[in-house]
Amino acid sequence: MQSARRFAAVCLLAVAGLVGLPAGAAVADDDPAWSVAPSSGSGARPAEDGRPYFYMEGAPGAVLEDTVTVTNPGDAPATVRLRAAEAYNRADGSFDVRDSRGGRPSGAGGWLSFADDKVKIPPRTRAEVPFSVSVPDGATPGDHPAALIAEMGGRKAGVRVHLRVSGPTLSAVTVENVTVDGDTITYSLVNRGNTVLTPKLAVHAEGLFGEVLDRGARALPVELLPGRKVTLREPWTDRPAFDSVRVELTVSADGAAKDTQAAEVRLVPWAAVAGGAVLVVGGAGLAVFAVRRRRAVTAFKAELQPPDGQRELVTAGARENK
Repeated sequence: MQSARRFAAVCLLAVAGLVGLPAGAAVADDDPAWSVAPSSGSGARPAEDGRPYFYMEGAPGAVLEDTVTVTNPGDAPATVRLRAAEAYNRADGSFDVRDSRGGRPSGAGGWLSFADDKVKIPPRTRAEVPFSVSVPDGATPGDHPAALIAEMGGRKAGVRVHLRVSGPTLSAVTVENVTVDGDTITYSLVNRGNTVLTPKLAVHAEGLFGEVLDRGARALPVELLPGRKVTLREPWTDRPAFDSVRVELTVSADGAAKDTQAAEVRLVPWAAVAGGAVLVVGGAGLAVFAVRRRRAVTAFKAELQPPDGQRELVTAGARENK
């Protein structure tokens, strides 16, 4: 049965590969020799103007199917290899994929399989390649992001796969490790739920004499995947030079409760303090030098004066001489 399905899929691929582009289609010099994208008019969320990514949803044990389009606008045949990859967040929050390169991905990427992972496309044609996602029986509910990668001649292109396993979902995000270093507030965000989140951040700070910073909630340029932790930085270039401040960060997201974390920081202009200390030390040194000099001069004058007895004899002799 499995071999029959694979044969039918390959036959479909062979027919679809002969679908030509419009006769008048022109290719600019800077256009890539080939491209990959979700096929229009299929999938759970089709769109007339094309889909930017795949969206697939099903219960544990389900087999989900879709089609990817590989287009070759060039004048020479193109042989493109297809494989699945894992999606993850980098430490700074940016989205990336972990390419296993021949090894089977351990997460949702391992659920993907293609009708053919090596596609040869004639010039000026496109191939519609079927693929499926086999959701494991024990898959946890929520979002399981993955990616589909195409490669030829050292060039890679990818399409994201937003896969959701049916069942209860939980949106939860926390903020941790808030610190202030110079003109930067550093903090960590953790997605503790099972859905992909776009977090929002609000920043507030109170000093000894009142409010010194107030930034309303704004969406961060981060797509935080389930179970991921990212470290971000917030600029604070107009912070007070001398104050004791409580910095409070509040994170929120659609469907998630707000979470707040604060840090106490004493802002001291150490350069000015160091300069003042140098002046104080220098002034103290001058004062000590002046006192010691005064004492030395007094002692020297005292050495030039004769003792009291000799002073009286000298005085008496001076009177007799007169």
